[in-house]
Amino acid sequence: MLRNLVRFHNCLGHAFSPPTVCPRGQMFKLLSVKSYSIITERKKFYEDVSISHGEGGMFEINLDRRKLKTPGGKLFTAPNEALAIAVANEWDTQKDMLKFYSMHMTTLCNTALDNPTFRSKDQMITAALKYLETDTICYRVEEPPSLVELQNNEWDPVLNWIEDRYNVVIGSSTSILGPEIPQATMDTFRQHLGSYNFWSLTGLEYVITQLKSVVLAFALIDKHITVEQAVLLSRLEEEFQIGHWGNVEWAHDVDLYELRSRTAAGALFVHFSSESSTVKRKLMQD
Repeated sequence: MLRNLVRFHNCLGHAFSPPTVCPRGQMFKLLSVKSYSIITERKKFYEDVSISHGEGGMFEINLDRRKLKTPGGKLFTAPNEALAIAVANEWDTQKDMLKFYSMHMTTLCNTALDNPTFRSKDQMITAALKYLETDTICYRVEEPPSLVELQNNEWDPVLNWIEDRYNVVIGSSTSILGPEIPQATMDTFRQHLGSYNFWSLTGLEYVITQLKSVVLAFALIDKHITVEQAVLLSRLEEEFQIGHWGNVEWAHDVDLYELRSRTAAGALFVHFSSESSTVKRKLMQD
């Protein structure tokens, strides 16, 4: 499954604030985070990408022996070799132009390192749980009958799985207000999310926002469903409408692959940031 995640992670993605490089022996003048947000591409300025051991067991990324830094000016470090390899792979596979919008693992690392919104774990958990109140697969239609049947057939098995897996009650509703989530369910999921470290939680929240679903994100991270399945289930009504009314084919394909890429990267980030043992470079090469 990790190989499939890596494959999708290398697809197109969305724009983000690119990191900077700190030249050896020089002070690098940092631009503001706001100014970075408009930069999506840049001419490639390095030849070799390498990984080195840093302080405290962290791993650093080097571009032609220059250390990578975050948009906030911090030294770019990864907590383990698996994540460092994933980031190095993003930089190593860039061609003549650096396409920052495709480098999701780098983005997520930057977010975890800089924490630009200064959020605590509790605040991140609260934000993630907000999606449970408006979870994609909990909102059902009353018509047409064919879509009602499709939602029941495709969404109910995942909903039943998570209720059994975590011994909770979620339910679904055709009301615009959605189902009323019991407090016991919220408490259970809050405790579960609290078991993740800050880095993993950063990735999990990212997956939740991409799928607009806590249920689908948990099912994906628990390897109950694949990236392809998670994305399809999150777009079920949209795909149904496209099947009936048609679509602009190339635009649909781009949107689909971009969402797969972002979702796969987030899932990889969760698993890699939870990885405590050293892995071989072959993992990313296979």
